[in-house]
Amino acid sequence: MSNDARLRLLGRSDQGGRPDGVQVMAARGHAYVGHMLSGGVTTLDVSDPRAPRAVHFIACPPNTRSHHIQVHDGLLLAVNAPAVWAQPAAMKGDYFGQSLTQTLAGRERDFTAGIRVFSLDDPASPREIGFLAIDGLGPHRIWWAGGRYAYASVHFDGFTDHILAVIDLADATRPALAGQWWLPGMHAAGGETPVAPSGQRWALHHMIPSGTLGYAAWRDGGFTVMDLTDPVAPRLVSHRRWAPPYAGGTHTPLPLPGRGLAVVADEATAPRCAKGMAYTWVIDMRAPENPVTIATLPSPAEEDFCSKGGKFGPHNLHENRTGSLVSETLIFATYQNAGLRVFDLTNAYAPRQIASYVPPPPERMVDPKAEQVTQSSDVFAAADGTLYLTDNNGGMSILAFEG
Repeated sequence: MSNDARLRLLGRSDQGGRPDGVQVMAARGHAYVGHMLSGGVTTLDVSDPRAPRAVHFIACPPNTRSHHIQVHDGLLLAVNAPAVWAQPAAMKGDYFGQSLTQTLAGRERDFTAGIRVFSLDDPASPREIGFLAIDGLGPHRIWWAGGRYAYASVHFDGFTDHILAVIDLADATRPALAGQWWLPGMHAAGGETPVAPSGQRWALHHMIPSGTLGYAAWRDGGFTVMDLTDPVAPRLVSHRRWAPPYAGGTHTPLPLPGRGLAVVADEATAPRCAKGMAYTWVIDMRAPENPVTIATLPSPAEEDFCSKGGKFGPHNLHENRTGSLVSETLIFATYQNAGLRVFDLTNAYAPRQIASYVPPPPERMVDPKAEQVTQSSDVFAAADGTLYLTDNNGGMSILAFEG
């Protein structure tokens, strides 16, 4: 497949000896990386993207990870949740194929659960200013791009898995729970009967608000559109599921409100395509009460990625945050062992790939259980076209998008 744009490598970093990167955000000459296994958040000085330098590390409490973060308006928000991949002996069964309470049943509460708030007055050295403790297994992912309210996926005691939580940040030093919403059947302590079929996991991954609507991904539970007219009392507008016949794992919901579209990525959760192909869907959102799938992004096909090892298929999308590169025609997507892909969505019915970059395989493995292949995790596109690309084990690649 020919590419019409170019991705040029500027620099690489092992993130201060912690190459296991998940979510990445960049602001004020620095990049912030949440880790899957290293238990914290790394700050990199990227003022010269050709020579990134690790300058600070926020260590989590024991047995805790901060793999997902948000950076905006001089604040850094970081989740605290059990380090499930660092201690596989504490996991029971398939993390992706059953509820979180089943996966971690009987585990001693030897971790910290909550959301930490840091000041970035000094962008090179985040300073903790607030903490919201959570009774339960804690948060997974959070969305905040300014304003009073953040939206997070959180496991609370009494629920089967992560539900939608509204966090009040009116006083960032004292974040507070302001609201909740969940799919029917998730509130076990309230007497609800679970409705997720055997072998499925219904759990909020995260929600992205756009205007008065929220676009939410629920793993095997599918995709919901929420009315946020009252921001602390979300109301269901529509709900779509495509698992089965597809594998589920719905992960990232990207609103494109100017075009009446959404792009929704299903995470490929099994090595070597063992659960079948995962796709990134293009959805017509002109009638929010009736979302209609109109296309998928083309799957990388220049080699046999299913046989390459590791996971092949979508993981995350650049999310058009305020202050970043915001586009309703360019989609930046990580495809795990197929690296980074850039798609042109000018014709929403016929998306096409215009650029790609596959980082080299990791030099060493932080996760000894995984195969030693590229597993691109997240991408952040800065307003100037600089791209920050993380890998589960292989560190950060910094790229220039020339298109």
